[in-house]
Amino acid sequence: MNYLLTEAEIALRNKARKFALEYIAPVSKKYDEEETFPGDLLKLMGKEGYLGLFIPKEYGGSGGGVMDLSLVSEEFSRVCCGISTAYAANALATYPIILFGSHEQKTKYLVPVATGEIFAAFGLTEPNAGSDAASIQTTATRDGDHYILNGTKQWITNGGEAGVYTIFASTDRTRGPRGLTAFIVDKDTPGFTYGKKEDKLGIRCSSTRVLMFENCRVPASNILGKEGQGFIVAMRTFDKTRPGVGAEGVGIAQGALDKVMHFLQSSQKREFILWQSIQGKIAEMATRVEAARALTYTIAKMIDGGEKNVSILSAMGKMYASETATEISRQGMEILGEFGTSRNYGLEKFLRDAKITEIYEGTNEIQREIISLGLIREYCKKED
Repeated sequence: MNYLLTEAEIALRNKARKFALEYIAPVSKKYDEEETFPGDLLKLMGKEGYLGLFIPKEYGGSGGGVMDLSLVSEEFSRVCCGISTAYAANALATYPIILFGSHEQKTKYLVPVATGEIFAAFGLTEPNAGSDAASIQTTATRDGDHYILNGTKQWITNGGEAGVYTIFASTDRTRGPRGLTAFIVDKDTPGFTYGKKEDKLGIRCSSTRVLMFENCRVPASNILGKEGQGFIVAMRTFDKTRPGVGAEGVGIAQGALDKVMHFLQSSQKREFILWQSIQGKIAEMATRVEAARALTYTIAKMIDGGEKNVSILSAMGKMYASETATEISRQGMEILGEFGTSRNYGLEKFLRDAKITEIYEGTNEIQREIISLGLIREYCKKED
């Protein structure tokens, strides 16, 4: 199915597929086993224009949108979600600057991110505050022309490797989420340090670290938007980036299905295709992959088309596609049997990587809450 893609979108998808097969596939297993951060690949992505796809042209990008990001994330994840996550984290961290940054901020940070000169990271999650932004403990206290940041962030993708960070801190604890403010923090800012890389189940080549702020002085000019606007900055960013997580899920699911079909077409296993139970699973797997892709693409197109009220749909796409990734990978392992557990066949990696897509950028439990509460509010308005 071509999903009414434009010629430019088809060309981008094919280019990303070729890049993934030529540069990502040969090192994916090695990077996963050695937990090697794919900095060399990210720099190459910058040279090839992938890091700047969604960045406005006046700041060194291509001026594309969520659909472009989704197409590339899908193709990269179809080969390795760990490397794709390192790539997508740049989008998550730079969208706040694109959406709320001043001209000076955009010029200073978007241009080097677009070229791969520096990488970016997004710092919202804390040890005691994951999806609940109101529980953030990191504080930012005004001191003249600066703010003093104190606190800890955890599970930060590209942590320690990024040169610029979008950090959320409370400037007024009494106001809960309305007291949050978003800051741009440079890696070399005094008082900013980070911990060791986490040893994870999946996306192992993606660098995930604790960020620590101890009397870290950040210029007031580094605020994104206005003081107290941090929660809005985060939520509007997620509306833009959650379809990208959905695209990662689609890529993982398609990659898992690819491996199953390759296995079944081998000369020694071809007789399995005649089993009705196998045929039924293949049909269900392929149908669900297409359904997840259709939902993801539709949401991305709506966002690029200017639709504002996308929170419910973005949550639906992220939830459905990520759970599809886990389910297709699991079913694929069942079809391969003992071969599915072997690292030589790659399905076990797809399953390990798939699980994180249900967790980051808001757990799927949170996505269900966003969907249900949003629908309830909409129906209550209609009744009134």
